[in-house]
Amino acid sequence: MPTAAPSAVPVVPPGPWSAGHRRTARRTTARSAALTLLLLAAALLGSLLAGASPASAHAALIGSDPKQGSVVGEAPKDVTLTFSESVALSGDAIRVLDPKGKRVDTGKLRDLSSGKVVKYGIGLHSGLPDGTFTVAWKAVSADSHPVSGAFTFSVGEPSKTSVAVPQQRTGGGVVGTLYGIARYAAYAGFVLLVGGAAFVLACWPRGATVRPVQRLVVQGWAVLTGSTIVLLLLRSPYTGSGRLVDAFDLAGLRAVLETKPGAALVSRLLLLAAAALFVAVLFGAYARREDPKERRDLAFGVGVGGAVVATGLAATWALAEHASTGIQPGVAMPVDVVHLLAVAAWLGGLTALLVALHRDPSVERTAVHRFSRVAFGSVLVLAATGLYQSWRQVGSWDALTSTSYGQLLLVKVGLVVVLVGIASISRRWTARLPAADGTTGAKAEAEAEDRSDELDEVLDEEQDQEQDEDPHEELVEEPATVPADPRRAAQLARQRAAQVTARRKRVRDADPKRSGLRRSVLAEASIAVVLLAVTTVLTSTEPGRTEEAVRAANGAAAAPSQRPVSVRIPFDTGGEDGKGTAKIDLDPATNLLHVRLTRPNGKPLDVPEVKVAFTLEPEDLGPLPVQPPRVETGHWSASGVQIPMPGDWEVSVTVRSSDIDQVTETRNMKIG
Repeated sequence: MPTAAPSAVPVVPPGPWSAGHRRTARRTTARSAALTLLLLAAALLGSLLAGASPASAHAALIGSDPKQGSVVGEAPKDVTLTFSESVALSGDAIRVLDPKGKRVDTGKLRDLSSGKVVKYGIGLHSGLPDGTFTVAWKAVSADSHPVSGAFTFSVGEPSKTSVAVPQQRTGGGVVGTLYGIARYAAYAGFVLLVGGAAFVLACWPRGATVRPVQRLVVQGWAVLTGSTIVLLLLRSPYTGSGRLVDAFDLAGLRAVLETKPGAALVSRLLLLAAAALFVAVLFGAYARREDPKERRDLAFGVGVGGAVVATGLAATWALAEHASTGIQPGVAMPVDVVHLLAVAAWLGGLTALLVALHRDPSVERTAVHRFSRVAFGSVLVLAATGLYQSWRQVGSWDALTSTSYGQLLLVKVGLVVVLVGIASISRRWTARLPAADGTTGAKAEAEAEDRSDELDEVLDEEQDQEQDEDPHEELVEEPATVPADPRRAAQLARQRAAQVTARRKRVRDADPKRSGLRRSVLAEASIAVVLLAVTTVLTSTEPGRTEEAVRAANGAAAAPSQRPVSVRIPFDTGGEDGKGTAKIDLDPATNLLHVRLTRPNGKPLDVPEVKVAFTLEPEDLGPLPVQPPRVETGHWSASGVQIPMPGDWEVSVTVRSSDIDQVTETRNMKIG
């Protein structure tokens, strides 16, 4: 996550704890820009997660026997489900419930897969009565995402059922939200760790001695490690019960360790242990080396070892997510690894450059030029690998605009275009650095060194102030020198701090070209935060190719039956305040019915009772009565409303405004 540190240094009144408070306050202020970007990312990520279906994944249910919403003449012997990709099912993955909510399946799951057809079935008890039965299922797709759902079929004719179709699917709720946040944090930590270290080794070796850059890389390692542990703990409830308390269930954790995603997370933790060693060498032995030859040799060893660890970390995503399933996984996984490394080199290096420009304005122009070349190469790699991944996951131009995955991909491409545009501005600022104000490169370097020395003096002055105000010295060595007027002492301290801050800002902004570069890099980092949020949501969204396959498998005629339908029916009960309009909304995909009553002026109308009935006369079906419970003023809603087949249904709504005032109005509604 991009981190920027402003130069302002807050001051607190002196006292026994003033130096410690000042250091804490300065660290807080130094991270204010990072906090702003973090809040921006969290807000966007929350809105994206709220709009994305928690059941989105690479595998999808493409067929069943009996079919969803069908009416069969006699009870089947078993229920079968067909999926678009391979899935993992537990023993309790498929449940069949009768109208009273009692399980009528044998509990014995059978794998009926053959070739590329992924099919599972479960047997039913004999002698089942007529009525509406509910099939609830849950699974984990091969790309690690949980999928779940429920549908109904009827034997003989539809009936009322006490079983409500689950509204919160596997992978949703609080656990799903926390899991999504941890996924985002893992990507951000990877970018900071790998990109920050690469920036130091490839672009700015002196950065190994700069404390803010060191903190950035170490924080990236800590964020990636912490989020990986959280993902490992949440994996069991995320794919199963959905209860947060099950995160500490040892049996569930053992089961997770036996899965591909669990093995990938454990491998990531082991690689992070190795990464900690390389980070320690980079900011320890490498930073202290003064001999150029020894420094080059150590840089080569650290670079090769770090590249191996970084590749391994990227592979933990490629081996357990979208790249590992679908078409051409043998090509897709290496491409995904290269894609992630290019993202880290660009965005992580960009963040490290931003920190360097804010905290060490004398960063050499050669370092900026080197990163400019690295960033340009990363963009080319991202374009090539991204084009292949888009073709693989989307599959067609139509899916690019008609599926959630395609639409999110367009948003991501738009953000990348904006990011590249701002990066071109940064490159123009970079091109001006070698000959600032018409000076030669050597003179510009000398001026940069002078600014660096001046900045060091400012920092030394701040450090001297802290030492002068050390609480131990005041209490132990010179207890009698405590000012008699604390308010005056606080005022003097604020004045000194203001002078130091002003001087530090003047040094930092002495070069207008570096100031322009700093602003453009900050804009890049802001877009990068949003881009990372969109990418995180994209990795957990059902690919467009899969969504189109589901549509094709269900047939063109089945798709319209899943579309929401609506009808408005005017009514007048004849009594006082009994005139208005009933708006009926039915979503066959979720079996949800909404009834909203409004007065002639458009305001909600509340009445004692509302009833709805559906009748399909040509097929002699109905009336199917529904009495939705009241949700709020003027709003009634019911779940589990089953429409067994498409057709021109007659919808009747009964509105009772008082004990004696009631009316029933009828309209036609085309369903399917």
